[in-house]
Amino acid sequence: TFNKFTVSKETLQEMIKQFNDEMTTGLSKATKSSLKMLPSYVRSTPTGQESGDFLALDIGGTNFRVLRCNLSGGQIKTDAEVYPMSSAVMKGTGGELFGFVADCIKGFLKKYDVKGDNLPLGFTFSFPCAQHSLNRATLITWTKGFTASGVEGEEVVQLLQKALAERCPDFKVDVTAIVNDTVGTLMAAAYENPKSVIGLIIGTGTNACYMEHLDAVEKWTGDRDEPKQVIINIEWGAFGDAGHMDNIRTDLDKEIDQHSLNPGKQTFEKMISGMYLGEVVRLAAMALVKEGALFNGIAGDKFSVRESFETRFVSDILEQNGAASAREILKDKFGIDASENDVDIIVKLCDAASTRAARLAAAGIAAILLKINETKDRIVAVDGSVYKKHPTFAKIMSNTLAEIIPDNTISWTLADDGSGVGAAMVAAVAGK
Repeated sequence: TFNKFTVSKETLQEMIKQFNDEMTTGLSKATKSSLKMLPSYVRSTPTGQESGDFLALDIGGTNFRVLRCNLSGGQIKTDAEVYPMSSAVMKGTGGELFGFVADCIKGFLKKYDVKGDNLPLGFTFSFPCAQHSLNRATLITWTKGFTASGVEGEEVVQLLQKALAERCPDFKVDVTAIVNDTVGTLMAAAYENPKSVIGLIIGTGTNACYMEHLDAVEKWTGDRDEPKQVIINIEWGAFGDAGHMDNIRTDLDKEIDQHSLNPGKQTFEKMISGMYLGEVVRLAAMALVKEGALFNGIAGDKFSVRESFETRFVSDILEQNGAASAREILKDKFGIDASENDVDIIVKLCDAASTRAARLAAAGIAAILLKINETKDRIVAVDGSVYKKHPTFAKIMSNTLAEIIPDNTISWTLADDGSGVGAAMVAAVAGK
């Protein structure tokens, strides 16, 4: 069972070649790629010289946030408020949803006594959108439990701007940019270090973006003036949807896919991200239970429930005192009195599944770096709960990159809260 998760260097190199081909295809005018390669219309990263007050709005789940970022001398000062969004708002009309958001922005501006005529706002909207310009994007489809009517197929910024005009006419807020959270991550890191070239999210989901030369973007429809570059949102979770991961996928991956909300989609994401990692471990354990090699062949009711073994358990079990954590989790959460051998197996499964996930993510990063020919003295900016909380993920990614590109001098940095600060940063750069 552990061998199922082993991915050799040769396999990763083959994957990288296919990933590169899909990137090139996705940038061409042909649309037959599993990688969407969406131009963000963000043309430059911050220089660190930006200054002033910028607002940000971050909508990506059941809580949304409003931020004010003050930039000066390369320093960022942030005020932020979190607003819970009720199910009624998520599932009502688009007018109600954006009205509620506008009311919260108004409350925020009053609370923090924000003054100004033309307050630039950057908007992180983490749903699949077709982008038409820096501040024009159409929602393709709601995800994550949102179903508000009258928003799909519409221009999101217009809906927000209209609600702001109605609900807080005293404040002139100007929505200057709408961005994806990976783009925000790259932008937030680049303010502190201009050598940042890739934004990576490894959390509930996974995705990456990078700065690409305009000459390489055949499908680009914007101007070709300086700077001749644009940040591309890869939407890399969908790699493998056209069969490219079939030689690496196991029966466990296929089972996860079959029971998921989106069968046949987000193949790469399902082998890496936090939404699935715990379940990969649980299914591997269940296979051993069936063989009688674990828990004396009896998993019990609780462990048999789909998605009951959470990714945070995997992180806890891989901390220093892993065996003790594993024993405690199995007892407290699942009512299993595990033997020493059982505990040992669970720790090894957590390690094997995590190692595979981190190696695959590192191979994706290697593919991007090789595509843009940047393997020296550059930074990959990362955000997301798995990267932050998993004790070995970052190290395995870095070791794997060294295995694939031996002479690389890439460093990895945690860009905490890219989706908030990063959106303000896009607004700051857009305003120049």
